[in-house]
Amino acid sequence: MMKNRSHDDKTKTKTFSLPKVLPMALPPLLLAASVTSANDCSKYLDKNSRHDDLFLEEVEGAKALNWVNRQNERTISRLKKDPKFAQMKRTALDLLNSNDRIPYAGFVEQNLYGFWQDEKNPRGLLQRTTLKRYESADPQWETVLDVDKLAQSEGKNWVYKGSVSCRQDPSKTLIKLSDGGKDAVVIREFDVEKKEFVQGGFSLEEAKSGVVWLDPDTLIVGTHFSPDSLTESGYPRLLKIWRRGTPLGKAQTIFEGQKDDIAVQASLLSSSSSSDKDQVIIYRIKKFFDDTEYFLLNEENVPEPIPIPKDAVIEAHLKGNLVISLRSQWRYQGEVFAQGAIVHITLKEFQGGKGGAELILAPTKEMAIQRVATTKEDLFIQILENVRGKVLQMKKDPGGWVAHRLPLPELGTPSIHSTQREGHHLLVNYQDFLTPSTLYLYGARTRELSSLYSLPARFDPSKYEAKQFHATSADGTRIPYFMVSSKNLKLNGTNPTLLYGYGGFENSQTPFYSSFIEKFWLKEGGVYVLANIRGGGEFGPAWHKAALKENRQKAFDDFIAIAEDLIKRGVTKPKHLGIEGGSNGGLLVGAVVTQRPELFNAALIQVPLLDMMRYHKLLAGVSWMEEYGNPEDPIMGPIIKAYSPYHNVRENVSYPEVFFMTSTKDDRVHPGHARRMAKKMQDQSHPFLYYENTEGGHGGSANFEQSSFWYALKYVYLLQKLKSL
Repeated sequence: MMKNRSHDDKTKTKTFSLPKVLPMALPPLLLAASVTSANDCSKYLDKNSRHDDLFLEEVEGAKALNWVNRQNERTISRLKKDPKFAQMKRTALDLLNSNDRIPYAGFVEQNLYGFWQDEKNPRGLLQRTTLKRYESADPQWETVLDVDKLAQSEGKNWVYKGSVSCRQDPSKTLIKLSDGGKDAVVIREFDVEKKEFVQGGFSLEEAKSGVVWLDPDTLIVGTHFSPDSLTESGYPRLLKIWRRGTPLGKAQTIFEGQKDDIAVQASLLSSSSSSDKDQVIIYRIKKFFDDTEYFLLNEENVPEPIPIPKDAVIEAHLKGNLVISLRSQWRYQGEVFAQGAIVHITLKEFQGGKGGAELILAPTKEMAIQRVATTKEDLFIQILENVRGKVLQMKKDPGGWVAHRLPLPELGTPSIHSTQREGHHLLVNYQDFLTPSTLYLYGARTRELSSLYSLPARFDPSKYEAKQFHATSADGTRIPYFMVSSKNLKLNGTNPTLLYGYGGFENSQTPFYSSFIEKFWLKEGGVYVLANIRGGGEFGPAWHKAALKENRQKAFDDFIAIAEDLIKRGVTKPKHLGIEGGSNGGLLVGAVVTQRPELFNAALIQVPLLDMMRYHKLLAGVSWMEEYGNPEDPIMGPIIKAYSPYHNVRENVSYPEVFFMTSTKDDRVHPGHARRMAKKMQDQSHPFLYYENTEGGHGGSANFEQSSFWYALKYVYLLQKLKSL
């Protein structure tokens, strides 16, 4: 998903824990499906759909790009003429390039690695320092890889996408490089001590490959070995052991999924000692969220099933064992574990059928688990309670697991940033709407919390206030939302108001600090609203499941209810109310603006899904059918079509001027969604704007220059539509 939150600190190093497999919320570790061409996709259109716009799905086809270029020129010409545009772009670029940003970094064994971009290094620097230096006022960064120099020397538009380090030999790492910001990456072995790529080392061609180090000379790889090595979703269904010095084609297959699976992938179950051998956990993902089979690779490289529930999520590894979260109630050997609970699995006992499952934390009705992480000996759980964050340190004593809350502020968003896998330190960030991000170092043994870096205040918070409200949805459910505004807000219905939402894939929307929103929106008299609608993860798995498949309309109803509540309370009126969403949130905005166009005067739809009758035939869309349902199913088809934005644009309806924003390089959600709906609105003479960045992938932008241009387009449009009336 593209959250499209205007965080000031955009250059955060990726953490190194096992991610949840959330296809729209996190970049998949897997291979992209090939783009469905216009010549073979008409069979997937229902009889009432159009066929004359399918050329727009030929991503780089001449006819399609000619249409895109004409729309870009029209949109840019209009918005750049606005007197505010140039200054907004300069301000945004200055903020993005500012040197007083927090230098985020992640632990890799005994060092910390960070990625930094600025005006002199637009593609960025991979840097390294020690914990002692990081704790000081001057980290004295050591450059490991200069991506700008690499791109220039190779004539490529490289975008750094992270790395995978070898635990037994930290000098060895695998660097991921993307062409223009796509999810698909080239992977190359890199020596971080010599600061050079390894000649004849491990190397993979462009794909969404999944790789882990088994030892310094062995990888476990899932990639595009051959056309038959992919699932119908376009992801790897094979995992192989690849030994140094042997061709990839000779790698030994250790696991094989089925064609109708979503994917297979692997992760390492780290031992408690660096001298011991790590174990491999294999995931056979048959359906996202609800059907994953887990296996432990034994010493003979034979996968042995781990009989945890198929909808459970392996959150972390602790001392060679598993920590899982439950998406439904689990009855195991006479004990009942509640939906949303965190459970410790002692593998040796569990695999032998002798118990080994122990409750760590049971959630309350208003609690949701956001992340679980471990240091060498300790477990940390990041939770939400009524959409307010906490971080708990869990320690086991004779009476069970005991929680110690980290002494962080209570009203915003703390987030676990990185942990020492072989140490006892945790990096945790805190922010809220009016408090700049602060990065803390926490000692698991000493329980001391110290502030390392803080983003300087970009604005005077005393001018504003952030409050939480609730709206009542169509079925009577109370839906929370946050509102940020001037303390002197007058409830006279004239305030330009921007309502942001997502509502899918168990992705929670929490308070965050943004000088972009303040300088370009709040300062202009605007009100910013963040919705916590169903489909997200703000209240755990049940909140997500409430808006799945046939219940998708509930997410849209929740969003509409918040819009109506804002109008009812006198915050705004339809002519001053705009909505924004990206990816699954783009579907949300598209559905809502076609269902209730009279409520809004602006709709910002970014990298969206819009043709829901064919989403499963484009790129990785088929892997999201557990979220939306199968359009070809006789029951689900009519339900999906009833809200599919593309299918519900009507010629005789008055719509607000919609602004579509997408990327040619988006290899997660096909740009054809935005293109075809914009073309349909064009053919029906509806007002719309359209901008497609040629780079950026699903994130929309590949560098700060592109990001600042995107911000300026966005906020000029919103001010034109919502303030100047």
